[in-house]
Amino acid sequence: MATPLRMPGEEKKRSPSRHSLTIDKRESVSISGITDVISFDEESVIGETELGVIVIRGINLHVNRINLESGELSVSGEIDGIAYENPGGHGKGKSFMGRLFK
Repeated sequence: MATPLRMPGEEKKRSPSRHSLTIDKRESVSISGITDVISFDEESVIGETELGVIVIRGINLHVNRINLESGELSVSGEIDGIAYENPGGHGKGKSFMGRLFK
């Protein structure tokens, strides 16, 4: 079967996927429904889901697995918190990224 041609700049549309989050003993977190990973370091992992931006905070965080095709992300370390930002940065007038890097 031939691969459909796309114009430059045209993104592949993904069908809505399931989103789930599993935390095990605050030592690891597995997330499905990830559409992009914005950034990560030893203190935070910032990802994008269809439900908004998700931020994982902790100490000695390690990204064990990223698979954007299947939408899976696995992180280990000392998990201190997980928060969501609504799509489009609704709320306090500034987007999540704007508040993060002020």
